[in-house]
Amino acid sequence: MKIKLILPALAEAESPFWRPVKYSLFPPLGLATLAAYLDPEDEIDLQDQHVEQLNLNDEPDLVIIQVYITNAYRSYQIADHYRSQGAYVILGGLHVTSLPHEAALHADSIFLGPGEETFPQFLNDFKNKRPGKVYRSSIRTLNKIPPIRRDLIKRNHYLVPNSIVVTRGCPHHCDFCYKDAFFEGGKSFYTQAVDDALAEIERLPGRHLYFLDDHLLGNAKFANTLFEGMKGMGRVFQGAATIDSILRGDLIEKAAESGLRSLFVGFETFSAKNLRQSNKKQNLKKDYEKAVARLHSLGIMINGSFVFGLDDDDRDVFKRTVDWGVENAITTSTYHILTPYPGTNLYKNMDAQQRIISRDWDLYDTRHVVYKTTKLTPEELKEGYDWAYKEFYKWTNILKASAQHDSIRHKLKHLFYSGGWKKFEPVWNFIIKTRNLNNMLPVLEAILTKVKSEKTGKLKELSVIDSISKAS
Repeated sequence: MKIKLILPALAEAESPFWRPVKYSLFPPLGLATLAAYLDPEDEIDLQDQHVEQLNLNDEPDLVIIQVYITNAYRSYQIADHYRSQGAYVILGGLHVTSLPHEAALHADSIFLGPGEETFPQFLNDFKNKRPGKVYRSSIRTLNKIPPIRRDLIKRNHYLVPNSIVVTRGCPHHCDFCYKDAFFEGGKSFYTQAVDDALAEIERLPGRHLYFLDDHLLGNAKFANTLFEGMKGMGRVFQGAATIDSILRGDLIEKAAESGLRSLFVGFETFSAKNLRQSNKKQNLKKDYEKAVARLHSLGIMINGSFVFGLDDDDRDVFKRTVDWGVENAITTSTYHILTPYPGTNLYKNMDAQQRIISRDWDLYDTRHVVYKTTKLTPEELKEGYDWAYKEFYKWTNILKASAQHDSIRHKLKHLFYSGGWKKFEPVWNFIIKTRNLNNMLPVLEAILTKVKSEKTGKLKELSVIDSISKAS
């Protein structure tokens, strides 16, 4: 059987004003995970439109498309094309789960929620010529899942091909997050067996890893055992965690000891009112600066995430946020305009209040204002968002933030990471166009150095790639 798996490009990825390198970081791991359930005799083609031109002139028997909100329209066009050619088309992903009735118009079968249990069920039904229209996930487990089909991934197209996911979901319930909608009807946070996770890590070449988990430290027992098993592997890795998990216990120290060198941290807002509005309880009454200092003392670089446009935000929020990031030596910052994704509590509340002003899914990219604002006008919010990015990544602020570190070498590392991520776009574009992006990874790994902190006397190993993988 001929099977095609497609990740259509996000609308913003093809904008002439956006950054190609951001969309050449990670391969489509979810599709490669599903491919592991296919028959070894099947002829399989996995295509990622972010890094290659889609071939629509083929004739597959089965087409599997992963749908996010800003690739939804393109996904539907591709699905309609293949259905008109006689292929059987299935759609799954975040947007399908949030708006199944919309997606069902363009698919023979749709998948709601994660697919580890439902996809094998579909394959059995399909082979017996009785596939269902809707497959809804209810059993949630990562036990005995087959190894990811990494042989289908075109590694040379990506800067960070060694992405990995060892958990699903998140233990928290923020109102603006897709998670609760996607995992509705079953567990919303669960983990692999540690031995299976370690075996997957062992299969990956090179030193660098990126854990794409929403919250790598979300299950302390699992994470502690994982980090213990990773000691001695010589890995350097990145991941995401919460303020609360950084401040609690000694898990972050154990992560650093096993190779954690960069962390995506959801600061989101400094307003307690905004945190309560967003149900982001894990950040309430937490000392952001103490968390930052702890990460810096361990040599862990920080990519801070911040959301603009919550109801308590005023015109000063942009400057306050940028100034805080610079003064606290945040290596890279990712800014977002609040976006009410369908299926989230935020969307439901705003819809009930008649605050949604656009349902053009291409605009739901956290860079456009699609709802009625309160203290800020839509124009002020958009202009402030754009200003924050430009201001944070000005050379003067990069230099100022770098100077906050306590050693010369640490200052230089920060300068190189932050500047390299944002200030050398023509170089990145040239490397991507000449298909040399993955060739940069061995170079980056070779540049790994240890930085001795003048304050703690501990050796800190910092990787050049740390700040560029999750930042935007």
